[in-house]
Amino acid sequence: MEIRKYCNSDWSQVWPIIELVFRAGETYAYSPEITEQEAHKIWIEMPQETYVATAGDGEILGTYYIKPNQPGLGAHVCNCGYIVSESARGKGVASRMCEHSQQVALGLGFRAMQYNLVVSTNEGAIRLWKKLGFEVIGILPEAFKSKSAGYVDALVMYKVLNT
Repeated sequence: MEIRKYCNSDWSQVWPIIELVFRAGETYAYSPEITEQEAHKIWIEMPQETYVATAGDGEILGTYYIKPNQPGLGAHVCNCGYIVSESARGKGVASRMCEHSQQVALGLGFRAMQYNLVVSTNEGAIRLWKKLGFEVIGILPEAFKSKSAGYVDALVMYKVLNT
């Protein structure tokens, strides 16, 4: 697996991966009715950088973005979003992308990484982020409206990066 910067020709593979997750309404707060144009703006245009994880044959297995979590005086803390294709889940792609994003973050001058809305029902992600050194620093009661479970808690997770 290779992780590289996103290029415009990747969109035809990235959009179906993120569309499936956004439409499911279980892990991201974006509207399940999000348009392709809105998703492109959120995932590609607004972040500081976007990456893709690819298989040897060029198939995109997953994608992530990195951006400052806050402007100005909070811009030393980054935020990332990760999505793995349905066919590649459980194969270490998210773990590799998270490790890669931490190295990218350090290279960009970030001192810490924060996940603002980790849905409490996303147990696999929570387990992985904890394994990779993130701590739950806050619980937002019923802050996420899951399509299947209704109102559920969301976690704020944080990690100081090794400089």
